[in-house]
Order: sequence, then C-alpha cells, then structure tokens
Amino acid sequence: MKKSQHMAEMLEKEHTKASPFQSTIKAETGNNVVAPHANNCSIGRDFNTTVNIYPGTQVNPRPFGRREICADDLQETQRQHKFKLKMKYQNISEGCARRGKSVLLSSVYTKLCITESDSGKINDEHEVWQNQATSRAEASQETWISINKIFKQLPHQQKFIRTVLTKGIAGIGKTVSVQKFILNWVEGKANQDVSFIFLFSFRELSAITMKELSLMDLVCSFYPEIQYVKLEAYKVLFIFDGLDEYQCPLKFFSKRCASITDCEPLGVLLSNLIERNLLPSALLWITSRPAAANDIPPEFVDQVTEIRGFNDHQKEEYFKKKFRKKENLANRIIAHVKSSRSLHIMCHIPVFCWISAAVFEQMLTEDDEEIPSTLTQMYSRFLLIQINIKNKKYHGDIERNITKVLKRDKDVVMKLAEFAFQQLEKGRIMFCKDDFSECGVDVFNTALYSVFCTEIFKEDVAFIEEKFYCFVHLTIQEYLAALHVFHLFVGKKMDSLFFFFKVKPRALHGLHKCAVDKALEYEDGRFDLFLRFLLGMSLDTNQQLLKDLLPSVISSSESIKKTTQYIIKVLKKRALSPERCINLLHCLVELNDHSLLEEIQKSKDTGSTKLTETQCTALSYVLTMPGEVIDIFDLQRWKVSEEGLRRLAPVIKYSRKA
Repeated sequence: MKKSQHMAEMLEKEHTKASPFQSTIKAETGNNVVAPHANNCSIGRDFNTTVNIYPGTQVNPRPFGRREICADDLQETQRQHKFKLKMKYQNISEGCARRGKSVLLSSVYTKLCITESDSGKINDEHEVWQNQATSRAEASQETWISINKIFKQLPHQQKFIRTVLTKGIAGIGKTVSVQKFILNWVEGKANQDVSFIFLFSFRELSAITMKELSLMDLVCSFYPEIQYVKLEAYKVLFIFDGLDEYQCPLKFFSKRCASITDCEPLGVLLSNLIERNLLPSALLWITSRPAAANDIPPEFVDQVTEIRGFNDHQKEEYFKKKFRKKENLANRIIAHVKSSRSLHIMCHIPVFCWISAAVFEQMLTEDDEEIPSTLTQMYSRFLLIQINIKNKKYHGDIERNITKVLKRDKDVVMKLAEFAFQQLEKGRIMFCKDDFSECGVDVFNTALYSVFCTEIFKEDVAFIEEKFYCFVHLTIQEYLAALHVFHLFVGKKMDSLFFFFKVKPRALHGLHKCAVDKALEYEDGRFDLFLRFLLGMSLDTNQQLLKDLLPSVISSSESIKKTTQYIIKVLKKRALSPERCINLLHCLVELNDHSLLEEIQKSKDTGSTKLTETQCTALSYVLTMPGEVIDIFDLQRWKVSEEGLRRLAPVIKYSRKA
C-alpha cells in the first residue's frame, strides 16, 4: 500500500511539473500502478479530472482525445462549444477593446467588400497603397465573395477548397469578418456541414511559452469541452487570425508531423497543419496583412481572398448607423469626408471611420471652424479629444479648450510616443509588460494608456502566462512615433536619433530630407505613414494644435518650401516604384502643396504627347482620386513606355471602356 501510494504521489508530482493541467492519480489498496511516463500519458490530461485505477487494472497509453463518444454526448459537446463561441464573439468593441465598451455585432455590422485575389500572387504592397481602388471596385470585373461562401468553389474553379488565405490591411475588418462568420455558423445560418470551428489569434499563439505541445493540447487548452472528440472523424475548421502578428517563425518543409498527439514546437505543428500532413481533412482559414501573407508557400493555399473594407455606399452606411439618432450630423460628416481626398481614401478603413467619427462628433457639434482636412490634422485632433475625454471621466475636468494639455498628460503622451517610435523602428506591433518597463512606461498607473493601447486578454489558457498589448491601430503607433521625433527636433535633442538617421539634421528641411530618404529605403512601406505625419506636424496650424506637447513652436514656411521642392525633384529624377511615388504625392498633399498634381491635371486636360513613368503614376493618382467610375480612358492621347502603361493599369482596370 505504501509503495503504491508513494508511486502515485511521485507520478502526480512529475505530471504537475510537465503539464499545465491539474489532476490526480489514485491507486486502490494493495495494488501497483502500471502507467506510462507522465510526459506522454493521457492520464491526468483531462481538465481537473481524477482518474481511479481499480484492482487488477493495468493502465496503457491512450492517445489524448481518442475516446469514442456517443451521439448524445457529441450533440451536447457541440451545444456547449457553440454556446461558448456565441458568448465570446457576439459582442464587438470599436477601436479599443476595453471591457464594458461593447455592443452586439449584429447591430453595427456593415457588410465588407471581399473579392477573389489574383490567383497565385499575393500582394506585398504596404497597406495604405491599397486604399486607392476600393471605392471603384464595383466597376471592375472582380469576383465578389460572400463571407459565408469563402470555402465554396467559384464558377471557374474545379478544385476542392481546403485552405483559404484572406489578406487585408490593418483595421480593414478581417477579425470582424471572422466573428461574423462564426456567429452565422453558431446561429445555424451557414456552413452547417462543419461540426466544429476553432478560432486562434496569432497574437495569443505568440504568447505560448511551452517548447513542445501536441495539436490536441493546443485545441483543448482553448476549447476544453472537446477533449474527447475524435477530430479526424468530423469536419472541422481551424481559423488562424492575424498571421502578421505571429512573432515566431513557421517551420515549412522541416520535420514531418502527422499525428494530433505528437508533441512538437508550435511552429512545426502549424506548418504541418498548413502543409496537409496534419489533419488533411480539416478546413483552414488564415487572415493576414498583405506583406506577411507571403510567409505561406502558395502551393498550400487553395483560395486567396482580399477584404477591401468599405466602398462609398458602406462608408455612408457606417456613419448613418453610428449616428442613427443624429441624422443631420451624419450627413455633415459624410459631406466633409467626401470633400477631402485623404480622408475619403482613409475612410475605407473601418477603424479610421471610428477615429473620424470621434473627431467630427465633437467638432461639428461645436461648430469648430478648423475642420481637419489632412491625416495629421485628424490624428492631432483625435489625440487631444481623447485626452480631454479621459480628463472629464477620471478627473472631472471641465476644460472646454480641447487643445489644452496638462503637464501630467504631456509626460504620459511623450513617454508613450517614445515607446511607439522605438517599437516601430524594430518592426514590432505587439508588446509585453517588460517592453514598457524598459522604456520607463508604467502602463498600469494611468488611464491615458487605455485610450491608445489595448490589452490582449486570454483567460484560462494555461500555455499563456502573461498579458500582451498593442496600439488600438497601427496608424496610432505611427502618429505617436512621428510626434516623438518632431518633439526631439524642436527640443534640439537629435543626438538620440543619430542611429536612426545616421546624421544630425539642424534645419527642419534637413530633417524632412532625412525622413524622406529613410522611408524610401523600406520596400515594405514601414515608415510611409510615419513620414506623412512627421511632415504634417511641421505645418504652423498643426504646431499650434500641439503647442502644449512641444517644447516650442518653430517657423516652418521656408523649410516646407524646400521640402516640397526636394520631394518633387525626387519624383521627377529618381526611378521609383508606383507605390513610392504615390506615398510622396500623399506627402505633398499633407504639406498643402498641390503644384505637381495641378501640373498633371493640365496634362490630363491637354493630352500631352509624352509622359514619364512618374507622370504616369501621378496621372493614375489624379484620375482615380474622385472616387467615381471612369467612362472612357483613351490611351491614344499619350505616348507612354511599357512601364508607364503598367502604372496606368489601375485607371484601365476601373474604367468602363479603355
């Protein structure tokens, strides 16, 4: 008896060290325990389970989750699973995922544009470049796909759709689309041939600390109700959301793994699942920002789709839903968005619509004359309004001047701005507590951080030991990073940025030149929006808005003139990709310089005989900017090179006749 009890205790201790789940093994009096090693045994892997070993019983290894269950048990398991998914995903938080700030998804969901992407080609453009064509998408010959039918064969397809890769820029609605898909399944509206759906966020998977685990370990840690389901016997769908946020490398073409009970590093498990070695009968849906989508070899993807966000009609629908009780305000916002090219383009992104709504709701209600017309103005107003809202809520302040920033808020904002720049420079968008601490940021002791950062919660998952954070939107991080650099320049503290620029610019136009050159170094467009924000902050109007956050206000008119001349020179003299050209054109608009666009407009009206490649890019930009379908595009009016013709492709694509 003592020997068997001692052995059971030893097994229990060993198992407790090796597994995150708590369970016990008991032996009846006078009997020995015959069991596999705790690291590989199924005993005790059930959640909070006691396993009794009775007289004369020998315990043999049993693969985890392999026990057959009867039809009634399966039906009850499905009911529990669907109930859990419904409770988790029926609500949505706009902008910042703070608890207590959610509404029913069904009450605010606006249908998004989803199209079939180019077959065999994954677009690696920076996300902002892809907004140009969204509002004209209705005029193209692209195949539109219902969210409920992404696994259905299209008319021209003759293959089984097992793995779908959906790409889309940050904030465009990938996660919301996933939630809507799951809710439709839970409520019996679509895809009822699927028995189980398992959703995993790549953010959360990045936080898993175990060196090795099995696929069943992974699934049951998130969905313990299915621990006895034999997954191979049913049609299951795995959804992996946000590949771009996965900070561990996938391991394609490495070690082969074919059993759901084999323990391997997480990257190996996921790669084998995608390669069809592991659960080849399972459906896979992966979402990602465009640049990261290239991480998956195309031979393992059966269907590539793209979420385009809101078209013009859906933008209007969003604002009308947002202000359903303030119809006049909604109409004024829609009219103003249409009047500004930059805002009109960016409002194809649902998160940017949320930012715009937050700004316009206060400014138009108070009849403020300085309505934002550029990205930098919009984000500067958003920053100040959020600070003001926070002070009213937590400190009872009644300050009506929203540009007034108290010292306590300035210190917090500038610390967060420094942190945003450091992480952007490293290419990081997800952070842990230690990352904040290294920068001297105490994210737990001020309410202001919750305005711009969101906490990534994953409760009751034993593999995840800490909480992670990110900015509510990538553009918030890029704006704050630009604010940090501009703050250092105005305060004459550029020494700390020598590692970034490799020089120490003294004049403002020198800073601008360094920033332009830096942004052009990165083909992934990492610093494109950072550049636009940095240039925009130099305008006198924006400096006045941010005066309480800056050491002083500097004169910028002469420097801006030199900066615009430099950008135009770069556009005309250097061989740049279309994406680089378009971003520099955006930069000119941010500086309120429209001279080059006016020059191109003249070319459009007069039909100049020859266009350079840069002029072709700019002409494409001008022709597609109104957001209207072009009836006829006559190429015979110009002489263009083959490369120039390629750059005019967007115009041809969205013209009824070319």
